Amino acid sequence: METTRKSSEASEVVILERCWIVEFKSKTNVSIVLKFQSGEPDLYLEAASKPDCESWAVALGEANSEGLQNKIQQLRRLIMEIKEERSSDEARQFLPSSQADSLGEPQFTSIQRIANEPKLEFSLACKDLVAATRDRKLNTFIQVSVVHPAEHILTRYSSTEIVEGTRDPLFLTGVTFPPEYPIYEETKIKLTVYDVKDKSQDTVRTSVLPDHKEPRADVGRSFLGCTTFRVGDLVKSKEQQLTLTLRTSDGGKTVGTIEVNLVKMGELEDGETDHITTDAQDQKCALVRECTATEGISDKDNLPSLNAVLKNPICKLYRFPTSDNKWMRIREQMAETTLSFHVPKELINLHIKEDMRRNQELKDLGELAPHWDNMRKSVIAHCDQMLSMYQDTLAELGKHTGSSFKSSCSKGEKTLEFIPINLHLQRMHVHSPRLKDALYDVITVGAPAAHFQGFKNGGLRKLLSKFEAERRNTGYQCIYYSPENTAKAKEVLSNINHLQPLISSHADLLLNSASQHSPDSLKNSLKMLSEKTELFVHAFKDQLVRSALLALYTARPGCVLKKPAVPRNSAEEGSDLQHQDHPSQMKRQDSIPHHSEYDEEEWDRVWANVGKSLNCVIAMVDRLLEKDNISNIKEGENDPSAADCKVLHTGGDWYEQLYPLVITLKDCMGEVVTRAKQSMAFVLLQELACGLPQSLMLTLRRDIVFSQALAGLVCGFIIKLHTGLHDQGFLQQLHTVGLLVQYEGLLSTYSEEAGMLEDMAVGISDLQKVMFKVIEAKSEDFLPVITGRREHYVIEVQLPAKMFELLPQEIKEGKLLRMYPVLFNVGINEQQTLAERFGDTTLQENINQENLELLKEYYKLFTEKMPPDCLPHFQEQNDLKGLLENLHQNIQAKKRKNVEIMWLAATICRKLNGVRFTCCKSAKDRTSMSVTLEQCSILRDEHQLHKDFFIRALDCMRREGCRIENVLKNVKCRKYAFNMIQLMAFPKYYRPPEGTYGKADT
Repeated sequence: METTRKSSEASEVVILERCWIVEFKSKTNVSIVLKFQSGEPDLYLEAASKPDCESWAVALGEANSEGLQNKIQQLRRLIMEIKEERSSDEARQFLPSSQADSLGEPQFTSIQRIANEPKLEFSLACKDLVAATRDRKLNTFIQVSVVHPAEHILTRYSSTEIVEGTRDPLFLTGVTFPPEYPIYEETKIKLTVYDVKDKSQDTVRTSVLPDHKEPRADVGRSFLGCTTFRVGDLVKSKEQQLTLTLRTSDGGKTVGTIEVNLVKMGELEDGETDHITTDAQDQKCALVRECTATEGISDKDNLPSLNAVLKNPICKLYRFPTSDNKWMRIREQMAETTLSFHVPKELINLHIKEDMRRNQELKDLGELAPHWDNMRKSVIAHCDQMLSMYQDTLAELGKHTGSSFKSSCSKGEKTLEFIPINLHLQRMHVHSPRLKDALYDVITVGAPAAHFQGFKNGGLRKLLSKFEAERRNTGYQCIYYSPENTAKAKEVLSNINHLQPLISSHADLLLNSASQHSPDSLKNSLKMLSEKTELFVHAFKDQLVRSALLALYTARPGCVLKKPAVPRNSAEEGSDLQHQDHPSQMKRQDSIPHHSEYDEEEWDRVWANVGKSLNCVIAMVDRLLEKDNISNIKEGENDPSAADCKVLHTGGDWYEQLYPLVITLKDCMGEVVTRAKQSMAFVLLQELACGLPQSLMLTLRRDIVFSQALAGLVCGFIIKLHTGLHDQGFLQQLHTVGLLVQYEGLLSTYSEEAGMLEDMAVGISDLQKVMFKVIEAKSEDFLPVITGRREHYVIEVQLPAKMFELLPQEIKEGKLLRMYPVLFNVGINEQQTLAERFGDTTLQENINQENLELLKEYYKLFTEKMPPDCLPHFQEQNDLKGLLENLHQNIQAKKRKNVEIMWLAATICRKLNGVRFTCCKSAKDRTSMSVTLEQCSILRDEHQLHKDFFIRALDCMRREGCRIENVLKNVKCRKYAFNMIQLMAFPKYYRPPEGTYGKADT
């Protein structure tokens, strides 16, 4: 140490051995303290500034002999690796120049594997590990790193779980490299064994470090030994196993051995499992889920369509013992989906077209009285603003590149509000002895909710109810139409827009057939024209159209009422009938006078003319065909339909005789369309005007929530369709009954999460109106196509020709497939504890009760339409009726945090061939706990996982599985966002293992 004088001599020497540094965390304090194990007095040092203080603390911490020794060991390990790589460089000197040049561009040997299967998988075990002290019980794990042959860079890849209290650890977590990973026979893999002193302090394994940096020595673990092997040596070994010697960092001392076993799913692993460390407790958990045979899963024909949907898979490998001490292998996979962005963009595009069409229909209403015209202008102005917002959002999403999922940190971003949060497929592939291979899929996604808009006033369930009540009680500025009537108006407009061009097209085809003098073609064209025209006429047989025409008529400036052509009492009867059919509607039309003199029969005559015109066309076609087939017909024979048309058959050209009749039909239809569109647009004007701007904001919120929900549903349907292509019972169920879609919610009913649950409930309920249709793909683009309008969407799923041929005829012919979504929610966190003790849980109770009734309806349909043998092979284990009754009793019991509701609902879904979803706020933490619990419960209940290994298997999946990788993708940190106080409120089996949770931004 020096004095304060400049260029002074050393006044004191401090030996930095067996000491540690205490740095004050205060921003103003620039002091550090050296504390000595020998008990000598503490040494206080003061720096000039806080940065200087921090740099001195680091320098002093690395200056002792232990720190220097660690640096030396690191350098020795690097030298060893360089020596290993140098052999290939030295070999170069002995090659002819032409061969040496050819090595300039490395040619590596690929590993031959099945398409879409991992390139390499292996399991690990250690024997005879040497501890630093004789009495020390080792808690070890292996860190796996990869040395890429082209770059010679060491990259940290994965880790096993921690095995406690043994010097011969057998690790249940294996290592798997996905199909797209660049691994070759020349690739080297480094295995490093660490002894963990304190799992709660093992922060390196739960945080991100640069690949080239080693962890500090004081993070709760110590280095035992390491070894390296070539991938080619493992793949080509006769026993498909390598036994490697573990050495210390200087390459001298032997500290044990590692066994590396090549794994191939579908092959049994030899050996007993008696010596593995087991759980101390026997747990009980009854969650099971649907399973699908893996036939055809790896079929090359399936790959293009699946690869169009799934991206960036993450794979994990485990081996667990069964109850009879055999091994089963589990491959856990997680993949994001391109549908996260594709579906919302398709939807927003449809919203824009629908809203532009509606705005134009409002403008086409014609001249209105000043009051109604001002109302229309205000509505159109607001609608144009909303339309502009949709267009801006679509433009922003079009710019998005990179990852195809939305992280939990982005859930509040406006430009991404239509995108589902953290949408992934979670898959478990199980290979167990004496049992058929099985797949278990669950879709994980953040609860569909409008996070950017917030939940200050609740969610959609509350907002829609409140808005409807306020609409009923608004003043007399507009006419109140019920939600059912406005929905009917939208349906009529949709039918008009769909049927009018079809009828016009078929009429043109009829004339074309007439010009070609083709009887068969003429018959077919007439049949299609008749069918579409009848549908068209039927669409207007509704009292709403008649009453809306009356309202619109009175809204015209200076309207003159026309006397009816029928007696007054008949008109009054019609008016009374109108009052009876629409009491809620008529009581709020006081702002417009009721005109009993209005000639309602004029509308009847207008749309009846369409039918009469069609009859004329039919009669003329019949006459033409009759003359063509029969040459001798009495000219004076009477034909009633021909008499009505007043058209005399005079021979001549078919086209010339049909043309005026077809033009008359089109003209009559045009008159109907004009009046009907204006009347229905007037109904929509009232709906919008009664609640500006709240009505548009609610529509936006509903669109946002629905977009998130639909993206997940489309993903779940496509995955289920692919895995069930060889299950004829499932395919029959799909087109006969429909598909059950079960959502498991983990949201609390307290504070903002109550609003999220309200949004989610409405969004999932809206999925009932979605229909699916499977079509044969005509190109290499397999992404689904969405058509339709709000509350009536059709999703067209495209399959390659070979897969399409496997479908039943009904599905191939385009039959629409129905969805039956149900939601069961049970809050499990500390906020739910507050809701149960001091708040209100009726929202959760009502949602569960309502969806139980929907589930019972689906079960009733299923039992009525499907034969019993269509249920999975393990259906006999439990009676579905009994499970439904048990679920009913648990919902009625109103027990706190009754997670058995979710287990029972998942069981029923699996037995009914349904699609499973698990949701929490961001599908990251609580969802991970639920999914891993579900997977381990399936292994125990369906695949004979040894009961003593349940907790250890659960910890493996939570500590080293796909879900901790999901956390890393979202928040760049391997820690679940829980703290100890929060976890005290969680159900027992929903708590993560020690060392995997802590503070993390979410």
